[in-house]
Amino acid sequence: MSGRPMVLFVCVHNAGRSQMAAGFLRHLAGDRVDVRSAGSAPRSSVNPVAVAAMAELGIDIAEAIPSRLADEDVRASDYVITMGCGDACPFIPGRTYLDWVLDDPAGQPLEVVRSIRDDILARVEALVAEIDDREGRHARPRTARVALD
Repeated sequence: MSGRPMVLFVCVHNAGRSQMAAGFLRHLAGDRVDVRSAGSAPRSSVNPVAVAAMAELGIDIAEAIPSRLADEDVRASDYVITMGCGDACPFIPGRTYLDWVLDDPAGQPLEVVRSIRDDILARVEALVAEIDDREGRHARPRTARVALD
């Protein structure tokens, strides 16, 4: 363990929501947090529309590889953020669990995925602030916001 808080984002396919959230957290928190993402039934690749939506904000998730959720991932995590994986995510005491109800970007057009992306961004920004507060840090996270016409 690195001594840094570990955050695990979990969704069904690990191809959209959880990958966008992980990309945002890596960007905003830098090396202050370790980030993982996984899925209960992972796809073979990340949703290309999610990749495009993140690229609009300068965050590259194109090389991310969906992975299967394992109990060890949850055990190693301080925060477990679920996004529609239901009962597939094991409960281990002593972890902070948050369930983010988000639409699934699978099969959605870019306009819809942008809205999901922006919702995820707001939640990740709040998560960074919570983690920094718990860790006694008052660092101001970088922003991922850009002006969209």
